[in-house]
Amino acid sequence: MPLHPKLWPLSIRVLIGLFLGIVLGLFGGSKPYLFGLGNGDLGQIGMLIIRLLKALAIPLILFSILDAFIGTHITLRSGVRLILICLLNVSVAFAIGLTLMNGFKPGLAWRGHIDALISHVPSHTSATPAATKLSLDPLQNLSGYIPQSLLEPILNNNVISIVLMALLFGAALGSLKRHPPEGSSLELSSLTNAISALYQLLVRVLGWVVKIVPIAVLCLVAQAVGKSGLGIFSELAGYLAIIAMGLCLHGLIYYPLVAWAAGVSPRKYLGSGADAVLSGMSTNSSLATVPITLQCLKNMGVGDNSSRLAACAGTNLNNDGVTLYEAMTALFLAQAVGLDLDTGQQIVVILAALMAGIGIAGVPEAGLIVLPLVLGAAGLPEGVIAAAIPLIAPVDWILARLRSAVNVLSDMLVAILLDAWERRSPTT
Repeated sequence: MPLHPKLWPLSIRVLIGLFLGIVLGLFGGSKPYLFGLGNGDLGQIGMLIIRLLKALAIPLILFSILDAFIGTHITLRSGVRLILICLLNVSVAFAIGLTLMNGFKPGLAWRGHIDALISHVPSHTSATPAATKLSLDPLQNLSGYIPQSLLEPILNNNVISIVLMALLFGAALGSLKRHPPEGSSLELSSLTNAISALYQLLVRVLGWVVKIVPIAVLCLVAQAVGKSGLGIFSELAGYLAIIAMGLCLHGLIYYPLVAWAAGVSPRKYLGSGADAVLSGMSTNSSLATVPITLQCLKNMGVGDNSSRLAACAGTNLNNDGVTLYEAMTALFLAQAVGLDLDTGQQIVVILAALMAGIGIAGVPEAGLIVLPLVLGAAGLPEGVIAAAIPLIAPVDWILARLRSAVNVLSDMLVAILLDAWERRSPTT
């Protein structure tokens, strides 16, 4: 007996939404076709759902971390382990990217043809992304994460600031529970119960919103296909293929193998995590996918503490997809314009990509927005940078989804490794 559509797995419903979106995009194009409405209007509806997911994900992260400190003792050692795992993963990502770019040198196919390629790009994609406050200076970035008021990070959706605040107040709350002030009659049960209740409330609301994610997928895909069509993809197939290869090698080969070594089979890792991966691809946000990621990790049997630490506190560190994309794109374009980068210059590009990837979770089209910073670090002229952005933009929609999928896979892998580490040293 076939399952009722409401009982279909989220991953199946997302794929159906993706297919229907492509059909509507090809059918309607950029013109109105339904009572004066077109695919552009559908895109706006889809973005409303994504905005709602992101708006709820921010307080979820805050209260999830606070609740984790209430229920468990998050140690400095756990934080150090999180950073070490993230550094290992991103190092492998860069090794894959450099090997592909230096081995195949795919950018040479574009050498002398960039101007011709740009002529095929629709004029409406020629605008360079708006400037951001992101910088490659670590101290300047750090100053941007220290808020001037406690409400500022919540109002501005500054994920790193919110995580820092949650860690600070969570650690203080946990310390007060374990070591109350001498002679004090401090009673924290009401506060801790309220925090736990708010966390469960957010989880319930997000569960409802997640059910309409396939509708957002349909709407956003219809808008993208209707706007740019499918023809431009053939012109940019080489670039698309090499970047996608790097992301797939990292996300579908390296991650499952490491998860397997930690006790989670590739079938379980990719199968139980399919809802989160497909949702990350469709929403183009690992941040908006956090509630689904937590549920997938629970289905895998990963401990709640490790899941929250990786997916919530570590969401800004697990940006392997973005950093790999930034570095590979910079090297690709450098090859295309005849700029041969030596080892030292490629290391600068890697560091620039790593720095640019920190703190951009939740920023729409973040990979494309920070790309000029990395291209500048690679030594590309301003004119080339300005021309490269509109050239890449038509296929960035696809790559952005792959980047988000890799970031979600990274969140899950870090949680699995943290959990395995904790199980082997339960006394720490």
